[in-house]
Amino acid sequence: MFAGLALSALTACASGGGHHAPKAGRNVGVLLPLTGANARLGQEMLTATRMAMNTPTAPPLDVHDTAAPGGTAATAAQAAVSAGDGLILGPLTTDETAAAAPVATAAHVPMLAFTSDMSVARPGVWTLGIAPEQQVRRMVLAARQQGRQHFAAFLPENRLGHALGQALQLVCAENGLQSPQIMYHESLQASVTTGLKTLSAYDTRAAAVAQLQPQPDAQAAAPQADAAVDPANPDGAPPAAASDQPAAPAATPDFPAPPFDALLLGDTGLQLGMVINALVETHVDGTHVQIMGPGLWGAFATKLSALQGAWYAAPDPASRQAFVQQFMARYHHMPTPLADLTYDSAALVKALDQNRPAGSANGYSVQALTRPEGFGGVDGAFGFLEDGKTRRDLAVFQILPSGGSRIVIPPAGKLRRSAN
Repeated sequence: MFAGLALSALTACASGGGHHAPKAGRNVGVLLPLTGANARLGQEMLTATRMAMNTPTAPPLDVHDTAAPGGTAATAAQAAVSAGDGLILGPLTTDETAAAAPVATAAHVPMLAFTSDMSVARPGVWTLGIAPEQQVRRMVLAARQQGRQHFAAFLPENRLGHALGQALQLVCAENGLQSPQIMYHESLQASVTTGLKTLSAYDTRAAAVAQLQPQPDAQAAAPQADAAVDPANPDGAPPAAASDQPAAPAATPDFPAPPFDALLLGDTGLQLGMVINALVETHVDGTHVQIMGPGLWGAFATKLSALQGAWYAAPDPASRQAFVQQFMARYHHMPTPLADLTYDSAALVKALDQNRPAGSANGYSVQALTRPEGFGGVDGAFGFLEDGKTRRDLAVFQILPSGGSRIVIPPAGKLRRSAN
């Protein structure tokens, strides 16, 4: 409701009615939850913002609490626009960004939000969180370089699962790959196993194995009437096997590969355990398939030895070390990953302000924000496209046999031309 009222008021201003918003200047609006349930997180993110704006000539910050009594992200955005802020940093969540974005775009004030949900991005509104689409794009391009052509996804029936599925469809289409097979599953082991059997064509593959199993030869087993008698064994009794040399079992044919050579998963926690069980039962493994997952796996990779060889995409942690050391030296605790985003957003605003054209009110134009080389950040290079998408330079990690992970494809150190 507040977003609608704010948008109506701004539309009236644009058409000549009501009071005109002041011309956007250098000041930077900051929209964060500074009270309420997320106050501690919001305060730390604000601290990182101020840490980046550490010079007397940096643009002034206009801070608004999105959790203030009676307030919302939309009303905070309206306050920033009314104050003449030239750019808005925040808000924090997907829902808050969806509510505040119409206010900012109607006033032609760029917004850099901290959610990772790219569904709320649009021209003039960029999301800084490390998004599923960025992760999927990085892994698909890497898998394609290794010759993978047939992609599939087995994903949870939730927001993350659908974001990953949509990303896989988009990236495959962008790169001329066939449309991926995508299946969503519920959170019961029977449902997970049945779904993966269907996706992997398990019954067809199992039937092929059964046909290749060696069959007993009845004719060969029957005694031959005209066979020569062995003097050492006149009764034709079968020779006794040596006790220290057991008969070798008949070879079992390899289980055929599923109809895909790369599989994207999206589960975490107990549901991921169910998926791992189903992978074993359906013979879907690294022999034929490159398994891929979300960057969230990095937080508990030490427990994922059962997924050895699987990939996830995330920033190289080495790129964060200088920021972490600087933050800890000042504030004596580790910064949260979300503090990386606010630091980067403030640092790029400061850089744009320092390079603003002579005589301009601010340097926050779309052309400046979408410069092809992007920006250097705590979590690696990143940049913006005019349609609202955010590009990131991510590394590809591989799960180790003993758990944990290592980088197998490092970040490029710069942004690629494609939207990754």
